[in-house]
Formats: sequence, C-alpha cells, structure tokens
Amino acid sequence: MIRILIADDHPVVRAGLRALLDAEDDLEVVGEAATPATAVELAADLSPELVLMDLQFGQDTSGAEATRRIRALDAAPYVLVLTNYDSDGDILGAVEAGASGYLLKDAPPHDLIAAVRAAASGQSALAPAIAGRLMARMRTPQVSLSAREIEVLELVAAGAANGEVAARLHISEATVKSHLVHVFSKLGVASRTAAVSTARSLGMLR
Repeated sequence: MIRILIADDHPVVRAGLRALLDAEDDLEVVGEAATPATAVELAADLSPELVLMDLQFGQDTSGAEATRRIRALDAAPYVLVLTNYDSDGDILGAVEAGASGYLLKDAPPHDLIAAVRAAASGQSALAPAIAGRLMARMRTPQVSLSAREIEVLELVAAGAANGEVAARLHISEATVKSHLVHVFSKLGVASRTAAVSTARSLGMLR
C-alpha cells in the first residue's frame, strides 16, 4: 500500500485528489495539508511514501521550499509536484529541491495515477512536456539562474524591496544584493525592471 500526503491550499482540489487516489486498491491518502509548514510536519509525523505537492500557497512558503525540507527529513518520502505552473523557474526550483516528478493539474487521471506509482518507487515522473523542456534546456547553452536567484527575482517582480525579500527568504539584505548583482550580470541588464522583463521573456518567470 502506497501511503500519500496531499499538500494543496484548495479544499476542492484535495477532495478530488483523495477521491481519485483512494479509489485505487494500492493507494491510500493518509493526510492533507493546506500549508507548506503543515505538509512538512505531517510528512515527519505520518511517514508517507509520497507527498503530492502544489507549488503556490498564497503568500506562504513555496512548495519548492517545503519540498526541500521534506526531502531533508530522516526516511524522507518522495515528492511529486502537481501544479498549474510550468515556467522554467518553477520546474528548475522543484527539481533542484528534490522533487521526483512534476505534473500539471490538467493531466488525465490515469497519467496522475501512473506518476504517483512511479514517483513513490523512486522513479522519475515528469510530464512529457516538462521532460522535453528540461532536455532542451540541458542541450541548449543559455543564461541560467540558480533556484535561489529565481526566488529573489520572483519577489522583486512582485514589488518587494530588498528588505522584504530578505525577510521572506530568511537571508540578509547583503545576500539579496549579491544575488541581484549576479542576476544583473547573467542577464546583461542594469536594473531590477530590466531583469524582471528579460527573465520573463526567457521563460524563467511566470
């Protein structure tokens, strides 16, 4: 029996996933989390084999950060990202955080079930479109920002000042400035606005 924890802030989504998964003889939903912090706590307490993780939880910690914390647990469960977002930044951040798979919420039910079984056994479970984009990214030399640089730039794009970015990511303002200097250099720009615009044109930000 594969024990599954669902982490998503939408009750309707959680109910739909629970109904779909519990209908399978070898799958059992053992818990639901509406916030990333709760997902990390339940992953430690319930010892599921797999966590189904959304990426966005309002203004809360991101699903990628929760994935990183869950994968750092003792006897860590695998994580399968199930989200609406497919920007390069989202995909890269989730994979770097340790996600075994990445699926979009419009995937057919049978694809989701297959991905759950594959991810729970430690196999890669990437939607074909996502796998294709990752392969293309690996084959084509291009500007590449780290997952942390993308996190900083996403907050800048949302209008956050350096102090707010530092507080949200639990890093110093000096570190934020250092990340932005690297971002400006990599993108060949000289301002925050230009960095956001260029990153969006390259598909790094949604």
